[in-house]
Amino acid sequence: MAIPITIPRLGWNMEQGVFVGWLKADGETVRAGQTLFTLESEKATEDVEGFDDGILHIPADGPRKGDVLAVGTVIGFVLQPGEPIPSVSKPAPTPQPSESAAVETVATPREAPARDRPVSSPRARRTAANLGIDWRHAKPSGRTGRIRERDVLALSAAPTDSIRRVIADHMVTSHRSTAPVTLTTTTDAAALVQLRGHWKAAEGSSDGIVPSYTDLFVRLAARALEKHPVLNSRWENDRIVSLDGIHIGIAVDTEVGLVVPVVRDVPTLSLKELSIRTRDLIERAKQRKLSTSEMQGGTFTVTSLGAFGIDAFTPIIHYPQCAILGVGRIRRCPVVREDQIVIGDQVTLSLTFDHRITDGAPAARFLQTLSKLVENPRDLL
Repeated sequence: MAIPITIPRLGWNMEQGVFVGWLKADGETVRAGQTLFTLESEKATEDVEGFDDGILHIPADGPRKGDVLAVGTVIGFVLQPGEPIPSVSKPAPTPQPSESAAVETVATPREAPARDRPVSSPRARRTAANLGIDWRHAKPSGRTGRIRERDVLALSAAPTDSIRRVIADHMVTSHRSTAPVTLTTTTDAAALVQLRGHWKAAEGSSDGIVPSYTDLFVRLAARALEKHPVLNSRWENDRIVSLDGIHIGIAVDTEVGLVVPVVRDVPTLSLKELSIRTRDLIERAKQRKLSTSEMQGGTFTVTSLGAFGIDAFTPIIHYPQCAILGVGRIRRCPVVREDQIVIGDQVTLSLTFDHRITDGAPAARFLQTLSKLVENPRDLL
């Protein structure tokens, strides 16, 4: 029996993925556990493994690099020797995931037989070489089926456009599936700034690791979540699910859009370990080297627009989490201390929470706890 190869669901809310390329050639013998193709999803690229032994069959009208394919789409088959090739008029979802030869990420597209190779213009080939893409996967627009420069440019833009669509789908899902409410508060950040200043001044005599403000707020948020666990829960199957671990996502701005890698078990990490972990995740997020698993399982999210001079904003819940913390810039401004106007450091915190899971008062108490930790962060060491 021919076993269909389908687009797998690599994330809990994944509905589609961007096909990158085959890792095996048509007619090649494959074995269970070998990677078959590369798929881009959730702003990560995964090599997909097959589950069965046999001979790989790639249909002539199979997917091209940059094609956006729905989860369940049949893109090929694993056949046994002598088994006839099944006919598939168009991609269709397979009803039984257990029989599909699913997979995981990064690849080189298969070489097309000489008789099937498309014709391209010299300018199209030069443009493809400059962009580092395979022009053979572009969809021709010439009247004779010739691939032109604009076809190569369209192929280059396709993955970014599809990632933007994934982000848009996530935002719409969160908006439709939650009852979001945002609370804001402004708190004294002088002690936090002073503490980080001491670490920065001592950088030359230590190991050179200086925690970022994002690291500090992730650490403090984890402390507050320990005291207010309802903010560390989620809505699942029409009920509130309490979560044991505190795994905090950090929103990272990249060239392809917002990426949210997850720092796991934050309360168990020292501040130094947390800083090393976040630095690594942020760097690989910008290089698009994160795996899907590194962006799953978050229980709370921290996002900051302080670097852009933003004071307060309304962050969108990373569904199905209960809440997300938005951190504004730390600004120097006049403040009142002991009936005196002095220059101090303040930060505005914006908490968006799902009103289905908790109410305004518990969310406000969380912000109160967090504000006190920001004002007195000495136990971060």
